[in-house]
Amino acid sequence: MLDDMRRAIEYCERARRVAPEFNKPFALLAQLRLGGAFYLDVLARILDHVKPRTYVEIGIFQGGSLRLAKPPTLAIGIDPNPHLVEPLAGNHKVFAETSDAFFAGRDLRAELGGLPVDLAFIDGMHHFEFALRDFANLERHGARDSTILIHDCYPVDRESAARDPRDTNWSGDIWRLIVLLKKYRPDLSVHTIGAPPTGLGLVRNLDPGSCYLHEHHDLLRDEFLELDYSYLDTDMGGKLNLFPNDWENIRAALGKQGGRGEATDSP
Repeated sequence: MLDDMRRAIEYCERARRVAPEFNKPFALLAQLRLGGAFYLDVLARILDHVKPRTYVEIGIFQGGSLRLAKPPTLAIGIDPNPHLVEPLAGNHKVFAETSDAFFAGRDLRAELGGLPVDLAFIDGMHHFEFALRDFANLERHGARDSTILIHDCYPVDRESAARDPRDTNWSGDIWRLIVLLKKYRPDLSVHTIGAPPTGLGLVRNLDPGSCYLHEHHDLLRDEFLELDYSYLDTDMGGKLNLFPNDWENIRAALGKQGGRGEATDSP
């Protein structure tokens, strides 16, 4: 069985090298390596369990993940070029601008009716430094028991983790943010749920009063842009704090979560 798995992974890797634009080898390789529920299914379950009063999503694309936040959760989406395929519900509000522009020109706490960010999902520009700023801004508007989720932090391969944008199968270099947070913010609880296709970061124990990421942004950006993908060639799971894609483990990692205080254990 193990030999069959290794051969399947080798075939997928070979197909990726020959035709990296094809989706099926990418999706199969991701499933073979990670397994378990798709990241959107994990996100939906977290939303259902936490029942956040407020939810902020950066990078909404067609709105599929934003729609997972059901009333009465107040959900805000931020995206410079949203492509909504159907109308959103009344509890959703979308700002068609970059996240940098949003945080520079708006008061997120005011937009949330004076409440902190209970749950956030970063899935915007797939360059590490953008995700770094998004994380720092969201943490500042959260609470100690809030949660920030980060998509695309467990890349399938070097090709999909490149900084040059791809039309398909592009996770970018968001993985660098996990490494950075582990090194410079040991106060945080940082996990990468092994949810296909490219992982789902889960960060807890936030410190809204911390200015470290803001004050050292340029130095941190420059340091981690120098880190080559080959850093992940050995012990990738350990370096990115890979966490089992199993609901009981995820629920335990969520701990005591800020929200409406109505969370129940999903069956």
